[in-house]
Amino acid sequence: MQRKMFITACLLTLTIIVLAKQQPEKLAPYFPTPEFVVNKWLELGELKAGELHYDLGSGDGRVVIMAAQKFHARSVGYEIDDDLYKKSMARIQELGLQKLATIVKDDLMKADFAKPDVVTVNLLPDSNNKIKPLLEKRMRKGSRVVSHDFAFKGWQAEKTINIEDNGEDSRGHTLYLYRR
Repeated sequence: MQRKMFITACLLTLTIIVLAKQQPEKLAPYFPTPEFVVNKWLELGELKAGELHYDLGSGDGRVVIMAAQKFHARSVGYEIDDDLYKKSMARIQELGLQKLATIVKDDLMKADFAKPDVVTVNLLPDSNNKIKPLLEKRMRKGSRVVSHDFAFKGWQAEKTINIEDNGEDSRGHTLYLYRR
């Protein structure tokens, strides 16, 4: 009986370990970016109508929605959190933006970076370091990366802008534009 319980405990532990390894790594906490910063972010990326935009770690979908609604770009967000995915997809449906906007519930490390014209990134420095090789290897010449608050180590920003607190937010923001 004890041997059977030991084997069961071992199998349960092994199952938990395997399932934990299958979960995509969360590369940043959810912290909503104020709308006025989202607008500047997309403007700095020179997003144009008809272009393809990716938002990495799209949270509640506000960047994807603005890219589609205001800039008339095709926009794809990558989000692994189930609740945020559902919330953002519901908002996209509510606004009737399904033809231009969508959220992919998957690990952003699996994204096809050869496709987008603009990629917006709101990740932590270590996370930027993890996705940097994918962006360098796969993004095509002329595509743009716009990072919020954290620069990509080793990349020279084409343009950097600082946004002061405008009363909506309790802090300033820095945006970095990179062109591949």
